[in-house]
Amino acid sequence: MAAPIVSVERVPNDGIQPQIVVDGKGMAHLLYFAGDAKAGNLFYTRRENGSWRKPLRVNQSDGSAIAIGTIRGGQLAIGANGSVHVAWNGAKSLPDAPHKGAPMFYTRLNGQGTAFEAERDVMQFTEDLDGGGSVAADAKGNVYVVWHGHAPDAPPGERGRAVYVAKSIDHGGTFTRELAVNPEPTGTCGCCGLKAFAEGNGALYVLYRGAMEMVNRDEILLVSNDGGQRFRNIFADPWRVGTCPMSSASIVPGGERVFTAWETAGQVHLGIVKDGKVARVTPPGPSGRRKHPAVALNRKGDILLVWTDGTGWQRGGALAWQLFDSTGKPAESGRQDGVPVWSFGAAYAKEDGNFVVLY
Repeated sequence: MAAPIVSVERVPNDGIQPQIVVDGKGMAHLLYFAGDAKAGNLFYTRRENGSWRKPLRVNQSDGSAIAIGTIRGGQLAIGANGSVHVAWNGAKSLPDAPHKGAPMFYTRLNGQGTAFEAERDVMQFTEDLDGGGSVAADAKGNVYVVWHGHAPDAPPGERGRAVYVAKSIDHGGTFTRELAVNPEPTGTCGCCGLKAFAEGNGALYVLYRGAMEMVNRDEILLVSNDGGQRFRNIFADPWRVGTCPMSSASIVPGGERVFTAWETAGQVHLGIVKDGKVARVTPPGPSGRRKHPAVALNRKGDILLVWTDGTGWQRGGALAWQLFDSTGKPAESGRQDGVPVWSFGAAYAKEDGNFVVLY
């Protein structure tokens, strides 16, 4: 059987930092950033009849999103009845906020699909938001906004940071006070992003980077099977480094499995999660400057892992990808130059099983 075709497209309107989610009907939803990297805007569109619809601006307060640093931008989730949920790190502090530092913004598409509601800061007492937060939603109407930060009485520095979850049980109408969820005091890498994903069976996954003793920056996968109340650590990929790598991560569903991706020591890895265990698969080729992995899956079980090569602070790079079959065996690979500063790639599978990569 022939391998799927991988085609490459630029993000609409010269946008950057694409986030793609495919819903249960096979429709691709796209979130991207445009404008000043320090104070820009987020846009949402979806693929219909082979083309992207006219985008809607997500943030109602102009310039309230940020792209600088690559990992603090918008995150997208599709919830019950195809509802659209977006969360992002705010570009600057709010004058009336109950906490120090930038806000963790959340909004959702209105019921008519014509506009997004005004963004809300879901942080109630935590402070010092830094690395990128995330959002997850399930078919039961639960929505989770996840970030890492400090409690006011926590120890200073990265060792005092924790992963927090604010939960909504009414489709994003209201959120609970945030709850620290990492079961062990791992700290969190201050300027690294995390990723959350919710399954319809009540499972919630959070993939983040710890920061114990400054140099132990393991990538850690937490899982909750009770709607985000209690979590357990099911995987950690050790990395001993004394600087923040400003990394991001990816999680997508795959039937009875969940697929994750992360970076360690200049290499990207694919994690196949089943029955509470993680099998790690590494794409061929030398490690070095591989960053910002993203995963896509087609209905046949083919897996596409996408990442950037050579990107960094105020530096663009190349896009690279590796196909795997359903067992995790490497197939075809590819590469293309031209990733803009502060950006990365994202991918989705079309109805015919072929893949599209946006950058």
